[in-house]
This record gives sequence, structure tokens and C-alpha cells, in this order.
Amino acid sequence: MAKIKITQTKSGIGYPERQKQTLVALGIKKMHQTVEKEATPQVLGLVAKVHHLVKVENI
Repeated sequence: MAKIKITQTKSGIGYPERQKQTLVALGIKKMHQTVEKEATPQVLGLVAKVHHLVKVENI
């Protein structure tokens, strides 16, 4: 399965708590942190919910 690199580019302040929790579920704890995940449907769904806060790259 393909891997993706997810980097938080915008703060979660001012956004609903649910979107902040989605960032935590992806493993992102602070700004400009990068995590690598498998591109499963579950992870892609989480990324879609916070696409305006993160940058996604294929590896």
C-alpha cells in the first residue's frame, strides 16, 4: 500500500473541537509536524476532514 506524508500547515485554533481531535487521531501534536501513514481509506477520510489544515504528499 502507498504511503503519504501529512504535515500540519495551519493552526487548529478557531476550528471545531472535532477537527482538532482529528489532527490528534492522525498523530499530529503541533504545527509543522510531519507524520507518515499508510494511505488506507480510513486515513484518507481523516485527511479529507482537515484538508484545509494539512499538506499531503505521496511518498
